[in-house]
This record gives sequence, structure tokens and C-alpha cells, in this order.
Amino acid sequence: MLNNQQIRFCLDTMGEMFPDAHCELTHKNPFELVIAVALSAQCTDALVNKVTASLFEKYKTPEDYLAVSLEELQNDIRSIGLYRNKAKNIRNLCQMLIEDYGGILPRDRDELTKFPGVGRKTANVVVSVAFGIPAIAVDTHVERVSKRLGFCRWKDSVLEVEKTLMKKVPEEEWSATHHRMIFFGRYHCKAQNPQCEICPLLEVCREGKKRMKGKEKVGQ
Repeated sequence: MLNNQQIRFCLDTMGEMFPDAHCELTHKNPFELVIAVALSAQCTDALVNKVTASLFEKYKTPEDYLAVSLEELQNDIRSIGLYRNKAKNIRNLCQMLIEDYGGILPRDRDELTKFPGVGRKTANVVVSVAFGIPAIAVDTHVERVSKRLGFCRWKDSVLEVEKTLMKKVPEEEWSATHHRMIFFGRYHCKAQNPQCEICPLLEVCREGKKRMKGKEKVGQ
């Protein structure tokens, strides 16, 4: 596990590497963002953006999604994985948003997780990106980077990873750290073939050191 000085080094270094890290899901308002994040489960942001480019032109409000059949909405997002279940969740989310919230997306994370298809990660993204409330959304990249570097333990659950990061990262840096960790995991510390050889965090990365030692043995 990293000590406080090492964690500060990691945070500062990722900040230098990706100073402009941001949410890459295209959206114009909180409602579009929650739809986009819900669609992004087990799917790349690039594919979601390709689909929402036309989706958000066709559907502007929760009422618009309910005005068409489930089959039509499924067809609109067919290129996205799990599209049948996601279309159903979107319609149920819109129904609940209209009936219980007057069509206005709530700013509270716990309220957001009541919506179909909206888990803790999605809710954290929405409150952070749409409403500027400090939050750390643990997606596959954040979880992988946190465990490889040693911010937390390998056996920790996603919720445990989030709670650990919230303790070790200053609250005012939660949102920025979330985006920087995503960029670091997406473009540098990839799931396959991480760039350990040129990584500025190698000196404190337990996983990177193991990988480099393994390559040295193979080369002998």
C-alpha cells in the first residue's frame, strides 16, 4: 500500500500527464449525461458518442423517449451492447423522472441511484460532472489503476475502492482525480500492455515492478 507521500506523487504526476482530463461522453445537460452514462456500461465512450449524436437529436425530453415504442428505442441504440435492457431502463427512468421528480433530474446521489439502470458509479459521474459536486466514480479504469498502484488492496470491492480513495484523496480533488485516473488507465496504464517501461510512476507501482522483473527474466 502506498504511503501519503507516494499517493501525493501519483496524484501530482497524473495531473501533469493529463491536465485536461474530462468526461468524454458528449452531452448538453444533466438529463443527456445520465442517459449517456447509462448507455456506457460495458461499452466505449466513443461508441456511445456515435450513437447519442443522433439519439439526442431525436429525443430531447423524457417525454420523447416515452412517445415511441420500446422496439423503436431498441433499434435506435442497437449497436450498443445490452441494448434491450438499456432501452427498457431508459424508458423506466424517464417514466420515474416525470412522475416522481417533475422531469427534473435530482442532484442527490442517493436519489439518482433509485432510477433504473443508475448505479453508484453512474450517480457519482452525474453529480460530479453535471452538478459540480465532489465525487469519485470508480469505473474499470479507476479500479484497475488504484489496485495496480497500491492505493488499495487487490481484494477490495468497487465500493471499498471508492471509500479508500475518498479517504486518501483530498475532497476538493475527487472529481479531477477521477477523470485523471480514467485517462491514465485508458491511454497509459491499459488493461492489456500497460506502458510500464515509460511510466513515470514505475518507482512506486507494485504491479509495474513485477511486470518489469518478469520481462527481465524472460530476456535473460
